[in-house]
Amino acid sequence: MEVTRIRALRGPNLWSRHTSIQAIVHCDGAENAIEGLPGFETRLRALFPTVGELRPAMLNQPLSLAHVLGNATLALQAQAGCPVIFSHIAPTTETGIYQIAVQYSEEAVGRLAMALAEQLITAALNSRGNAAFDCAAAVARLRELDEHERLGPSTGSIVEAAVTRGIPFRRLTRGSLVQLGWGVRQRRIQAAEIDRTGGIAEAIAKDKDLTKQLLDAAGVPVPRGRPVSSAGDAWAAAQEIGLPVVVKPRDGNQGKGVTVNISTREQLDIAYAAAFEYDGQVIVEKFLPGFDFRLLVVGDRLIAAARRDPPQVVGDGTHTVRQLVDTVNQDPRRGEGHATPLTKIRLDHIALGRLQAQGMTPESVPALGQRVILRNNANLSTGGTATDVTDTVHPEIAARAVDAAQMVGLDICGVDMVCENVLLPLEEQSGGIVELNAAPGLRMHIAPSFGRGRPVGEAVMDTLFAPGDDGRIPVVAITGTNGKTTTTRLINHLLASSGLRTGMTNTDGVYVDGRQTDSGDCSGPRSARNVLLHPHVEAAVFEVARGGILREGLGFDRCDVAVVTNLGAGDHLGLNYINSLEELAVLKRVIVRNVAPGGYAVLNAADPNVAAMAAGCPGRIIYFAADRNHPVMATHRAQGKRTVYVDEGAIIAAEGAWRERVALSDVPVTRGGAIGFQVENVMASLAAAWALGLDWDTIRRGLSSFNSDTAGVPGRFNVMDYKGATVIADYGHNTDAMRALVQAVQAMPARRRSVVISGAGDRRDQDIREQTVILGAVFDDVILYQDAAQRGRADGEVLALLRQGLQGASRTRNIDEIRGEFSAIDTALARLQPGDLSLILVDQVDEALAHLAQRIEQAQAVDTN
Repeated sequence: MEVTRIRALRGPNLWSRHTSIQAIVHCDGAENAIEGLPGFETRLRALFPTVGELRPAMLNQPLSLAHVLGNATLALQAQAGCPVIFSHIAPTTETGIYQIAVQYSEEAVGRLAMALAEQLITAALNSRGNAAFDCAAAVARLRELDEHERLGPSTGSIVEAAVTRGIPFRRLTRGSLVQLGWGVRQRRIQAAEIDRTGGIAEAIAKDKDLTKQLLDAAGVPVPRGRPVSSAGDAWAAAQEIGLPVVVKPRDGNQGKGVTVNISTREQLDIAYAAAFEYDGQVIVEKFLPGFDFRLLVVGDRLIAAARRDPPQVVGDGTHTVRQLVDTVNQDPRRGEGHATPLTKIRLDHIALGRLQAQGMTPESVPALGQRVILRNNANLSTGGTATDVTDTVHPEIAARAVDAAQMVGLDICGVDMVCENVLLPLEEQSGGIVELNAAPGLRMHIAPSFGRGRPVGEAVMDTLFAPGDDGRIPVVAITGTNGKTTTTRLINHLLASSGLRTGMTNTDGVYVDGRQTDSGDCSGPRSARNVLLHPHVEAAVFEVARGGILREGLGFDRCDVAVVTNLGAGDHLGLNYINSLEELAVLKRVIVRNVAPGGYAVLNAADPNVAAMAAGCPGRIIYFAADRNHPVMATHRAQGKRTVYVDEGAIIAAEGAWRERVALSDVPVTRGGAIGFQVENVMASLAAAWALGLDWDTIRRGLSSFNSDTAGVPGRFNVMDYKGATVIADYGHNTDAMRALVQAVQAMPARRRSVVISGAGDRRDQDIREQTVILGAVFDDVILYQDAAQRGRADGEVLALLRQGLQGASRTRNIDEIRGEFSAIDTALARLQPGDLSLILVDQVDEALAHLAQRIEQAQAVDTN
């Protein structure tokens, strides 16, 4: 078994909506049916008992090693605690080759799981039974990686709340920086800190002395204290304030360097050294008796409150402190760092010092029921526990907590308070607020050790987004074989005409508010994600190519409108195991299957493979076709649903008895309706604009101002004049495009017609030949040239196929081969006479159009002189 081409599908894809690891698996001989591998399944289950049921995706299909690989990859992740449920294994048309897709929750974990599953199979294939695979170690490795990769509990709770509300998210780093929403409506968080919180507020919260000054000025109870410059000054401050005291860094978090309840000079010197190690600036303040409480303020509300208890063990009269700590740490809720609800207790130098103060060591055996405190502070990050007390907080305490957060300017604030209880106001029990925390940990409130968890993630989302706001901008996705780029550009133009700042991706580049921000073929998911990242974009229009879907999935989770223009046999059939129009339709319909429930799919009713996509659309359908009486159109219209068609020189939008008419004479790109494929592109674009709710005056204005020139749609039927002859530049490169172009050219008067063509090497031989078969019936002269990139073909191979297509051509009389695209263009231009027409099928679009513009300018200059 050989595993190749491992890819991460990071968005909705051919197989599912789940993020998945995809691979190509080659199996030889008996590997295609494990029944031919004696003892394999027995050895496999001995190595990995929880591998689960092994079965093929389809009945009567042999169980291959590819199926085992998929099942094992999924099972290993599930055993590591990953929330994964989906896998799919599909045989290709080539014997022994399979495509597998397995869901992942974290990409790195999914990739490792597949590698470990491959190792498992290798070990099970060893019939001598001496190959090793440590299942427990593999699962532990995956679990450790998952804890490292996944969002921590604070960020995770906010993201989960966003997902529940249908708000999209994107993780911007491997840490906790996350974008919620798209474009102009996006917000960003980092852990439990939101983008609105200013750096000044965060700096104040870090400065514990300044924080106390501000809170005192606001009438919030705080302990007395001051900064100190040395251990001696710290002791002097303690004498002034009165013992016991607390020593802590001026700038710190998570309880690091904090020592409480200090009553002797020796304790203070040790505490000062610990605090100084963390910051270099130290504060001494009065120790407040009572319990340690954490209050969570979000916006102007108290959302949760918890009592925090320091890490401790209770003696049983038999086991040592060390053994008791080990027992407590076996709690599955305890882990390293912040990924789990609780943190493991550490017997470090601070814990040893606390034991010494109690006259104990790690090897001491506490009496039955004796409580042994292992740290003075109660932070969860150092092994403490939390008990929810939200429902018992006195309104005055809640008000003081909100006052404290607002005085400093924190939108999300962890308020640390010490008092006997939260049932009485602070002033009545000598309690006080001892610290404020920006980006506070939320896990004590989400999953407290005791009591019920609180919906803190939802509270944060309510602060970021108003009720009903899903943080989304309108998204239109366009796919098909031909017309994608023109349709994309036209929809973008219509949206821009409505006053929206748009982001657009297509095969020419990325454009934001009309400015090109990237060039080249940008019809893949990375470019789409970049547009949604841009804070100025109010609507997004994406051309979606088959390659991007296969390579990585979609760059968005769903769209408001999905447009499918048409499907043709020349669309890279034979590549990536897509061998038929039906298989191509399954791939292209991914955007239709991911339409929002309230959205629309705009489908070409005249293309049966496209029209059939309606069955998988979660939203509604708008069909378009030139023929209003097409059966699909007639049925849809009879049901009172939306259709777009051509009637008496106009495009008609119909719904029930309602009609809207746009005269084709007012749509320049169609040349009065003479260019059939442009009429189809306009119908699809109009339908998309209608689906988005654009008003009809805006739609008309946009259609009338959109021109098929080199600036608006470069390489898409750009019509130019050269010395009285008509020159058309187009990027058509498949058989369906040739048929559409021929139909358009035949509608234009010409004394003599010529065509300049090359061929893309990544097409099937028959598709390359068919292009010149079509052209040979219409054009008098054919000039062949070789593409700059042959895409895996030998030198001259594509030209030979094009010549084969011209054999027996009914019209073509002259066939020339020219080396180089620009030389071919110059040859065609030199032969033109007034009244002639030349179709130039460009390869290097920008360069070829620039070359044509230069030649036309030179000709005009000569005419002027």
